[in-house]
Amino acid sequence: MKLAGLPGHRTVAASLAGTALFAVTAVPAAAGVDALKLAAAAVGLAEFVVAIPLALLALARAAVRTARQEDRITVGGLFFLQGSAPKPIKRTFLWMSLVCLAIAVGTLAWEPFGVLVPMLPVGLAGVWAARYGVFPPRQAGQPRRRG
Repeated sequence: MKLAGLPGHRTVAASLAGTALFAVTAVPAAAGVDALKLAAAAVGLAEFVVAIPLALLALARAAVRTARQEDRITVGGLFFLQGSAPKPIKRTFLWMSLVCLAIAVGTLAWEPFGVLVPMLPVGLAGVWAARYGVFPPRQAGQPRRRG
């Protein structure tokens, strides 16, 4: 897929790179390559530590968009791109999430920190949606819910 023509292509590329880095460290480490065990654990932890602030950033940006533009942003639309992203973007983030999840489950017994990594494509999808996603407007007359 050509990423350069897509909106937010750098965010998509970052998610692809994170997924690839996870795959090339966790799979060999689980297969018994002792030299990569520490690297796989470090990658798993680092990608999780990066994913949490990204998810919080996405929530903050979505809150600002909601407050300023009266968009009706849902969690499904923000983090899972339901109705907010073009199909190629949605499909790419979905596949990256599934690949990370499959690797995490497949390597869990040998690389337990990998279970944290699937948060990275979810957090980056949220960042993408908060900036580039298209959300329906809030219905006229629909009251704001106060917390």
